[in-house]
Amino acid sequence: MATNGVRALEALAEPTRRAIFEALPHAPRSVGELAELVGVSSSAVSQHLKVLRAARLVMVRPEGTRRVYTLDPRGLGDARDYLEQFWPSALAAYAAALSEARAEH
Repeated sequence: MATNGVRALEALAEPTRRAIFEALPHAPRSVGELAELVGVSSSAVSQHLKVLRAARLVMVRPEGTRRVYTLDPRGLGDARDYLEQFWPSALAAYAAALSEARAEH
C-alpha cells in the first residue's frame, strides 16, 4: 500500500500535473487560469487537480462562483517525510565514498 508521500511523488511525476502544481505558489488560481497557463483544456486541468487533491498537494476553496486552488502543505510534508527515511543511508554511502577516495590518494 502506497503512503501519501509516494502518492504525492507519483502525482508530480506527470509533467502537466507538475506544471499545474508549480503555477500555484505564485497565487491562488481557478481552473480556467490554470488551463490558460498550462495550455490544456479546463476539463484536463480538472482531472489533474483531482489527482493532486487526492495526494493532498492542492486545496480548493469557493470564491464567489469560482473554485480557487492553492497549495496544500500536507502533501509536501508527506513527500518530505517519505524521502527523509533514505537520508541516513545516502549520507553513509557518501561518507564511505569520500573515505575511499581519500584513501586512494
